[in-house]
Amino acid sequence: MGGEMWRSAGGERLAQINRWTRITGVFAGERNVLGCKASASCNQIRFFGNRGSGAGFSGEDGSESSGSGGDESGGDGVTPYTSPQMTALTPMLVPEVFPNVPLIAVSRNPVFPRFIKIIEVKNKPLMDLLRRKVRLAQPYAGVFLKKDDANESDVVESLDAIYNTGTFVQIHEMQDLGDKLRMIVMGHRRIRITKQLEVEPDEPASEHSSDTEPGSLLKASRRKAKRKERKEPATMAEAMEEKVNEANLIVEAIPLPSSDILMVEVDNVVHEQFEVSEEVKALTAEIVKTIRDIIALNPLYRESVLQMMQAGQRVVDNPIYLSDMGAALTGAESHELQDVLEETNIPKRLYKALSLLKKEYELSKLQQRLGREVEEKIKLTHRKYLLQEQLKIIKKELGLEKEDKDAIEEKFRERLKERTVPEHIMEVINEELNKLSLLDNHSSEFNVTRNYLDWLTSMPWGTNSEENLELKRAKEVLEEDHYGMDDVKKRILEFIAVSQLRGSTQGKILCFYGPPGVGKTSIARSIARALNREYFRFSVGGMTDVAEIKGHRRTYVGAMPGKIIQCLKKTKTENPLVLIDEVDKIGRGYQGDPSSALLELLDPEQNFNFLDHYLDVPVDLSKVLFICTANVTDTIPEPLRDRMEMINVSGYVAQEKLAIAEKYLVPQLRTQCGLTEDTTNISPDALNLLIRQYCRESGVRNLQKQVEKVFRKVAFRIVSGEETAVQVTPDNLQDYVGKPIFTVDRMYDSTPPGVVMGLAWTAMGGTTLFIETSLRRPRDTGVKDKDGPREGSLEITGQLGDVMKESAKIASTFARVFLMKQQPDNNFFSGSHLHLHVPEGATPKDGPSAGCTIVTALLSLATNTPVRENVAMTGEVSLTGKILPVGGIKEKTIAAKRAGVTCIILPAENKKDFSDLPEFITEGLEVHFVDHYTKMYPIVFPEQCKH
Repeated sequence: MGGEMWRSAGGERLAQINRWTRITGVFAGERNVLGCKASASCNQIRFFGNRGSGAGFSGEDGSESSGSGGDESGGDGVTPYTSPQMTALTPMLVPEVFPNVPLIAVSRNPVFPRFIKIIEVKNKPLMDLLRRKVRLAQPYAGVFLKKDDANESDVVESLDAIYNTGTFVQIHEMQDLGDKLRMIVMGHRRIRITKQLEVEPDEPASEHSSDTEPGSLLKASRRKAKRKERKEPATMAEAMEEKVNEANLIVEAIPLPSSDILMVEVDNVVHEQFEVSEEVKALTAEIVKTIRDIIALNPLYRESVLQMMQAGQRVVDNPIYLSDMGAALTGAESHELQDVLEETNIPKRLYKALSLLKKEYELSKLQQRLGREVEEKIKLTHRKYLLQEQLKIIKKELGLEKEDKDAIEEKFRERLKERTVPEHIMEVINEELNKLSLLDNHSSEFNVTRNYLDWLTSMPWGTNSEENLELKRAKEVLEEDHYGMDDVKKRILEFIAVSQLRGSTQGKILCFYGPPGVGKTSIARSIARALNREYFRFSVGGMTDVAEIKGHRRTYVGAMPGKIIQCLKKTKTENPLVLIDEVDKIGRGYQGDPSSALLELLDPEQNFNFLDHYLDVPVDLSKVLFICTANVTDTIPEPLRDRMEMINVSGYVAQEKLAIAEKYLVPQLRTQCGLTEDTTNISPDALNLLIRQYCRESGVRNLQKQVEKVFRKVAFRIVSGEETAVQVTPDNLQDYVGKPIFTVDRMYDSTPPGVVMGLAWTAMGGTTLFIETSLRRPRDTGVKDKDGPREGSLEITGQLGDVMKESAKIASTFARVFLMKQQPDNNFFSGSHLHLHVPEGATPKDGPSAGCTIVTALLSLATNTPVRENVAMTGEVSLTGKILPVGGIKEKTIAAKRAGVTCIILPAENKKDFSDLPEFITEGLEVHFVDHYTKMYPIVFPEQCKH
């Protein structure tokens, strides 16, 4: 059709009505109309007979029904009808029997007889078929409801996908939009599918085609029909029969490429005989009453339904049409509407339609109630708003209330009365206040300016907390909360002493580094209490955004200052103690490098003039005491580490852990668990066993968890009535904490040749590290290459880092040279293929402190001599045998003592570090300080030196 509008024959009258239909959505004129636009599920329009004419209602099967029974009842006094009816809107004759129709599958709402529905078809084969039907003046189709409402297709591949009963419709109007057809169809009668038909493709016949081809047969039949029409006029019945026969010529047994069903054979649905009994009358009256109730609740139904019920009483007396109208008015489920369409028993159909109308009535009542509640709420809100505005005006006239802007400005200036605001900052505040007075209250810039002023006026300009400068009190506070940590406590007391002599305080940047669980974070709170400073903590672990430190620009939505400005606002002082936690785990992302932003923050030469992106005014941070915490210092950038004073917080030995547990952990955790000293106690031996076999790490965090676990189980036993008082001893400790985790203090009680105990230092503290060496395969004795005797090889395993691998290679070279000097006759390293392994291969290891240990292990293997019993060593060896200093002496010494070592060998330059250790750590240890391996050799191989 190419986008043209097809109209059924009927002249200007039909065109006029159709134009009016597209505007209003209902048909009017000399006919009674029922518009279903009110229902969300119904876009159908009901048509009835001509007013004033003697004709009654036509039945859905093409015949009239009498009042005493028949297929369709039109009420009393209905005249039987013997031929198809031609209306003003449908001037084309509608045949009583039309067995072969195109199948249009619709979803959600079926088409009821005498109702109009707008249908859009997008399936191309179906569109072609409908165009062909229209060209042949056969604008008829069968509309059937799909069982799956989610299926949007216009066709189906199986008849099982649609309901068997549908509606025979006539296409009133078709608009060809190219990719789809938009049609207005009117239902005429109920039909039922009998079988599927196949359709001939619409292909133009060639000039040389044979007369036996289907297209030629069809054209020949059309030419014959036209000649017959010219010879004699046909009667109406003959014309209808000829149309049906012509339609049958289209149906051929030629399969389509697609499996979609386009044509079906149908039969008319015949209703059961019924009488207008009292039950039918009651159902009819109840349907009419329900429709009137719905009209009263929902005015959208009123116009069309009232017009029908008042002007055409015969409509409401017709049970068949009334049941269809009732079902079409509702927004029921598709299967419920289909149930009404399929019902052939008129009383039952009336009952089902009434049920759907009752549901629609209840829904309308609910909608009306909700609408009324919403309207009342809106009225109340509007009334409240009006009263508030009137109250504002009255208060303003009486001088009881100022403008919002005046109140905001007064609030901001009130904050600054008791503060010493720098002059350049006061200029910014005054400028922003003037800007605020010119802005509209509802503009976005107004809120941005108000928030900015709120932050500016909330800063503690010139406000400082009174510090405690008494050394005695500060020392008492520090001793109350933490055991040991002498270096940290001394540094804080020195800070107080300097402040007391100067008469004023100053800011400092300290960094506590050490293994986890030793109290780095908790000591910062105690320092704040000892100094009487406000405390603020924030963690930079994993931080990747510079804006977290320096804030966002005010132009961004939701912009806010950085953490330091937030700290000053919260603490309300210019000299708080700020703890920057996990500074060694700071990240770096596409939003910048936060560690670089910390450079300005932690630089004493710059932080007196710190510029936050949000405030955009300089802020003095020189009085802030910054304390940072870290587990290791290697990952801290060198420029940042250079700005901080590094203080090592080492791990604890067993004696220190025992003292911490007895003095701090046990009393605190016992109180937290609701126990008393009379009911529960843990013996020192049990604590010592707990530390030795369950909590070997440097910190006391795990020890705290284990002690709390003991008290929880004790509390359960006491509450359950099993015991009244519990004494935890080494004998019953396993009942509370389970099997021991550490049962062996070290891997080798007695080291064989080629195995030496070294000492290592990790973020978790010190530990023993065994170096194992072995001959990988027999030596290549006497085998020579072209350049001379074949050299051996060294295989290294144990997940060692690059630094440790280089140490192993240096140690191997030095061991060869050293052995040649000590034992010239020993040619073990010539052609030897050695394997060096550091146990616990799942743990990565790296660092420059295992050189002398590797040399000793190789010499032990070469001489087949075990090293001295209970000896451990640490230190890096150079290519010439010089022993270089290492770090972590305290942690390594603690680990050696925990493993039962009696003799340790350290680099000579680490003597100063060892002398700082407490006596209870060094007690019972034989310590040797060496600067060259020649001095270490006699200590580890005393028997070799004797010979």
